[in-house]
Amino acid sequence: MQRITPIILLAGYIVLFTVLGLAPYDRAVWWAENLPILLLVGVLVVLHRWHCSSPLAYGLMACLVYLHTIGGHYTFERVPFDLVTQTFGFARNHYDRVAHFSVGFYAFGIAELLLLRRAVNSRLVLFMFPVFAIATLACAYEIFEWGYAVSADPTAGIAVLGSQGDVWDAQKDMLADVLGALFATGLFWLAYRRHPAFRSLGSGTGTGTPVALPTPPPHGSSPSR
Repeated sequence: MQRITPIILLAGYIVLFTVLGLAPYDRAVWWAENLPILLLVGVLVVLHRWHCSSPLAYGLMACLVYLHTIGGHYTFERVPFDLVTQTFGFARNHYDRVAHFSVGFYAFGIAELLLLRRAVNSRLVLFMFPVFAIATLACAYEIFEWGYAVSADPTAGIAVLGSQGDVWDAQKDMLADVLGALFATGLFWLAYRRHPAFRSLGSGTGTGTPVALPTPPPHGSSPSR
């Protein structure tokens, strides 16, 4: 299962990408939405040679890849999401918020990588670094959307921006990313709280196992050679 899960998810993405790339609503929007995901998938494929994540981590990471590919086909505001919109009485299509929430799921994979590769010695850093990494990425993506919106064809730019008339859209998108990251780190804690590597970590910013320092020699004496 450890090895076959990423292969199945990658194959599913290739099929979805191919089918939805045949006749997208707007080809320019399709490219703008899919290029970052293609880059992300490429990074995951290369990283897989060095670090194989858990099936749960790959499943969580695939959510964004699949949701974003669907959004790129229709444009996010036109994705068929009427059932949710009408059920909750929303004034706009919130499919993009769901996709942004799934961005935060990558916090699980980041935390897992840090833990299993023993890249951190503190539980605080283990939980905080993935959340801050997702927040930074969310900010960078909003800047990308803004840059595309002001430089591309106006219609395509507005479609990629996806604000749907909400002046606080960028802030809400970033909030959704961070909330997804908090959810993912909570899920990570549930999955790894009994793992030996996790139990060996310290609870603060220091190391998990205190290291005894040598006692300095008495004043005036020379160190032994």
